[in-house]
Amino acid sequence: MQKQIKLVKRPVGTPVEEDFEFSQVPIGEPAEGEVLVRTNYISVDPYLRGRMNDVKSYVPPFELNSVISSGVVAQVVESKSPHFKENDIVTGMLGWQEYSVAKESVIRKIDTTLAPASAYLSVLGMTGLTAYFGLLDIGQPKDGETVVVSGAAGAVGSTVGQIAKIKGAHVVGIAGSDEKINYLIDELGFDAAINYKTEDVKTALYKACPNGIDVYYENVGGPIGDAVLPLLNKFARIPVCGAISAYNNEKADIGRRVQGYLIKTSALMKGFTVGDYAPRFKEGTEALAGWVQEGKLQYEETITDGFDHTIDAFLDLFKGANLGKAIVKVSEID
Repeated sequence: MQKQIKLVKRPVGTPVEEDFEFSQVPIGEPAEGEVLVRTNYISVDPYLRGRMNDVKSYVPPFELNSVISSGVVAQVVESKSPHFKENDIVTGMLGWQEYSVAKESVIRKIDTTLAPASAYLSVLGMTGLTAYFGLLDIGQPKDGETVVVSGAAGAVGSTVGQIAKIKGAHVVGIAGSDEKINYLIDELGFDAAINYKTEDVKTALYKACPNGIDVYYENVGGPIGDAVLPLLNKFARIPVCGAISAYNNEKADIGRRVQGYLIKTSALMKGFTVGDYAPRFKEGTEALAGWVQEGKLQYEETITDGFDHTIDAFLDLFKGANLGKAIVKVSEID
């Protein structure tokens, strides 16, 4: 038998522990073309909150009384696939449980000589790829331009800022604690950083962006996104990755109207999900891995130890408790 985590109630506002349930279920047996894997790491991500609502979105909602799923790194225990062998380390979208039976088509092997296995849920995984494609394909930062990143100390935002620096931009991050501000400037090389909890964001942006804003990588939305709009330069680009400030709202989010700002500046504002770039994942992973190996791209992971603390790690996302990527360590890799 093994433990798994199910969604048993649709959250109202911010999720609480009572919305989830631990249960004991049998460990499955793989059929032909499948493998049995033991979970090593689980990714907890803000976007999962949206899947807990019974509304149409870019991915189907979680079903009640069914296991929750997200990015997982796991080790093959038994294989009935010619593409995988025992002890291979793989990643894929799998359940919040200690073991999973996975079809060979939904997992891929990872190379732990490039980076530790957990990195395939952070800088070399979906978060790194989200930063890479959103910034470079939509944002297209140029040498000397100003790039502003909200949620800058998170897994996506911290990678966005570093890539922007690699491309020669003046980079300003927005985060929610002095510890995170110091990390962005002292460790990651951001040119400036704003603590939205203690500073007036609009005033601080004017000071940090004397030449206006050419690229705004949106992770947060709300008043922070509103404060950016008056500073947009001609032909500014705004990749819209997320809006975590509104994820737990019970009513529609209301704020500044963007149309006038976009018309006045001929700016581009484009929403996206990383799945839009699936055919190019190899390109992105190779580029990110190269920067990591060259020491140009650093990453942080907030790793919570123990499957029993998975829900705690997820709820902490909405308290801003994580630095970098939030990951749960379930078991050691042999």
